[in-house]
Amino acid sequence: MKISTKGRYALRMLLDLAQNQGDGFVALKDVAERQNVSKKYLEQIVPMLNKAGILAASRGFQGGYRLAQAPDRCTVGAVLRVTEGSIAPVACLDRDPALCSRSEDCITLPVWQGLRRVIDEYLDSITLQDILDGSLAGSFDGCRPASGA
Repeated sequence: MKISTKGRYALRMLLDLAQNQGDGFVALKDVAERQNVSKKYLEQIVPMLNKAGILAASRGFQGGYRLAQAPDRCTVGAVLRVTEGSIAPVACLDRDPALCSRSEDCITLPVWQGLRRVIDEYLDSITLQDILDGSLAGSFDGCRPASGA
């Protein structure tokens, strides 16, 4: 699984808005400048986030964008599902139930299901506020290789 620039830039844009919105809306050109990202590329991401209820938009003078919800209510998992479509580690898990002719007999399917569960739990446990607070350092407590491995 690779997260595309669409997902990464969406996350950066939302974090920028959280840091800079104050009580108002932020112009997309300002976000693009601060993040060193093409405004045209951000314009392709905005409708997805808007439709999903993650962004709120205002047109006209002093218009722009702001988060539609507090940063502590928006998870990285939600953002990536909107922008990436699927964050499943293998194609056969893009749909539930798995649409693979071998799924009934696939002995590796539980491995991929477990990986998906770990990915989902991890990404859904991180909010924009967690990132802004810098509270992720050392938060992963997964398996570590044994010494000498």
